[in-house]
Amino acid sequence: MPYTVPKLKDFSAKALDSAVEKLLSALEKEFATLKNADDRKAFRDRWLARKDGILAQINELWLKAAPKEAKREVGQCVNKLKAEVEQKIDAALNAAPAQTAEAAIDISLPGIRHPIGAEHPIIRTQNEIIGVFKNLGYSVAEGPVIETDYYNFEALNFPPNHPARDTQDTLFLANQEAKPPRERLLLRTHTSPVQIRTMEKMRPPLRILIPGKVHRNDPPDASHSPMFHQVEGLAVDTNITFGDLKGTLDHAMKALFGSAVKTSFRPSFFPFTEPSAEMFVSCFICGGSGRRGDDDAPCRPCKQTGWIEILGCGMVDPNVFEFVKHNGYDPEKISGFAFGMGVDRIAMLKYGLDDLQLFFQGDVRFLEQFL
Repeated sequence: MPYTVPKLKDFSAKALDSAVEKLLSALEKEFATLKNADDRKAFRDRWLARKDGILAQINELWLKAAPKEAKREVGQCVNKLKAEVEQKIDAALNAAPAQTAEAAIDISLPGIRHPIGAEHPIIRTQNEIIGVFKNLGYSVAEGPVIETDYYNFEALNFPPNHPARDTQDTLFLANQEAKPPRERLLLRTHTSPVQIRTMEKMRPPLRILIPGKVHRNDPPDASHSPMFHQVEGLAVDTNITFGDLKGTLDHAMKALFGSAVKTSFRPSFFPFTEPSAEMFVSCFICGGSGRRGDDDAPCRPCKQTGWIEILGCGMVDPNVFEFVKHNGYDPEKISGFAFGMGVDRIAMLKYGLDDLQLFFQGDVRFLEQFL
């Protein structure tokens, strides 16, 4: 029940103390029942309202009604009550609302990422490639862009002075000459170093996909860039064969470019795989005919051959496993295959572009086409 201010007939010190004690008790009880913002606002209005608030009633019924000789003592009591009431109301208004179980925030849950804009066409293509291999049981692995010579070359079967190092056009960081050759820092030329880093941490069997940026000292033109994107894959287990590699990539290309595409493997060379191959897909633009359109014009993407080179692949060279043999990668017991493809080039083919630089110039008019 809300407190009702009584009229005082006795203004003695004992009667005043008793009245004040009852009023403060009512104040404490009401303060303890406050549950939400509406309760706190009603509490403030009930005690401080200018016309009919409890403090206004005390002024009227106690201070003005007191005889002249008692006004000083009653005034002191009223000031004491006013201070107590204002303190309680400040405490009520500044109190944080109590959280219910439903409203509580679980800080262990991941945050909600609000999408901004649209995916860049290269990132969209990369995510499509990742999605295909995730459906085949591959997990995504990532690693540093600034690498050591050991992970970028040596552990991938690139011995010192190997001519394949020259073909990579490597960008080395400055002031590395004082370090041992294997510790010198560079911008990775492929995402293959993540294969070694992952095998150092995880024992076989292993199936990983490695997307990321790589750098080479290529002058920018319609088909080259000093920074581009790669997606590489690695599968290691017992009894893996070249047939597993062909079957995996054939399925992936059909998922990416349509079930009608065909695949072809032609011998090649990579220091970290043996045997190695370049994989081609039948041109999904001209249907493999080498000609396109009603006017029978030559198909430029496949150079009229009906085939498009899409990636490099091969069986992991046993020499590579020797670097991680201590973690269960004994080349006498396990085997594996690896592959790598350029995301930028696939995006160019997919969207019918003939200039790689369009992806990196940030022209909003160009990017709006992919919303």
